[in-house]
Amino acid sequence: MTERIGKELLQAGTDLRVVLGRLVRRMRQGYVVGEATLTESSVLSRLDRDGPATPGCLAELERVKPQAMGVTLAGLVERGLVSRSPDAADGRRVVMSVTGSGRKLLTDRRSHNTRRLTEALAGKFSADERRRLIEVIPLLERLADEL
Repeated sequence: MTERIGKELLQAGTDLRVVLGRLVRRMRQGYVVGEATLTESSVLSRLDRDGPATPGCLAELERVKPQAMGVTLAGLVERGLVSRSPDAADGRRVVMSVTGSGRKLLTDRRSHNTRRLTEALAGKFSADERRRLIEVIPLLERLADEL
């Protein structure tokens, strides 16, 4: 019994990896040169959702090296999408915040990607299938947190 469950979980892990990879690739196909990359969008989204954060905290949450986060943040600052300010609790540290331009970019990108997803759901899925997909979203979020 345990061996069968192990094989089922292994197959589920494989299937999830493949289908999520396909979804990400399809969403990336909407990327236009000059727009925010997926990494930049992820950082902007996190700052927008969770509020200001230090570069180290962002690197940890995004699971990237601090140096890579530094490069990402430098590009976002240069384009006016995030701003740097001294940490009120510790002036030696810096805190990053999303700017109005960063929020606008997020809104535009979300609108485009959301529209694509919504159209796909509306066109090819029954009401029951849409409900089932919606119900699994919290589970996928928990899975992402566990990885």
